[in-house]
Amino acid sequence: MNLEQIKKTDPEFAQCFENFALDEVVNEEGQQLEPATRYLAILATLMGCGGVDAYRQILPDTLDSGLTPVAVKEAVYQAADYLGYGRMLPFLNVTNELLEQRGIALPLEGQATTTPETRLEKGVEAQATIFGAHMREAWKAGPVNRWLADNCFGDYYTRTGLNLAQREMITFCFLSAQGGCEPQLTAHAKGNLNLGNDKAFLTRVVLQCLPYLGYPRSLNAIACINKAAEGVVLLDEKK
Repeated sequence: MNLEQIKKTDPEFAQCFENFALDEVVNEEGQQLEPATRYLAILATLMGCGGVDAYRQILPDTLDSGLTPVAVKEAVYQAADYLGYGRMLPFLNVTNELLEQRGIALPLEGQATTTPETRLEKGVEAQATIFGAHMREAWKAGPVNRWLADNCFGDYYTRTGLNLAQREMITFCFLSAQGGCEPQLTAHAKGNLNLGNDKAFLTRVVLQCLPYLGYPRSLNAIACINKAAEGVVLLDEKK
C-alpha cells in the first residue's frame, strides 16, 4: 500500500503524516539536507527498523532524487554487516524488483576494490582512517575483531559507489534505527565526526529520518551524537 492508497482508507492519518514528514520536516529551517543525502539516510533508517513496505514506497522517489542505483545497492549490501543477512535480504529483493521494473540490467557494474589477499590490510586501513591509528592492532583480538576488519571494512567499506563519509552515515542510520546499539552508535557517531560529518550534519540526518524512526530512537540518537561530540571536544582540549 502506498500513500495514495492510504489516503483512501485512512485520510486523516495520511494528511497528518504527509504534512509532517513531507513538508514540515523536509523544509524545517536550518535542518535541511540535499535530496539524495536525505533519501540515502532514510533508506538506511528503514532497513535498520525493518520497514520493508515503507522502503518499497519511497525507493522510486529516492532514485528520482538523483541517488544512483549503484549507491542504493551499496547501502543494501552494507546492511548485511549491521543488520545481518536475514533482515537485509527482503530489501535486496525489493531493490532488484524495482530496478528491473525500470529496465535497469542486473547485475550492476562491480564495485569491489579488494581481493581475498588484500581485504584484511585494506579493511584495517579503513578502520584506522575512520576511528584512529589504535585500530591497526584491534583485529588481532579475536575472530570477531578480525572479521570486522576483513569482512565488514575490507569487503564492504572499501567498495566504490559510496565514499567513507557516506558509509559511516548509513551505518549510523542502521544502528540508530535498530535500537539497543547505543555503545556502537556512539562509536560510529565519533567515526562520522572524524570524517567530517559534524554534529550539525548528524543532527540533521536524525531529524530528517524522525518520521520513519520515531521519537524515542531519534532522541537516543541525538544523545549519542552529543556524547560523541563531547568526547571529541575533550580530546581536542588535551592537545
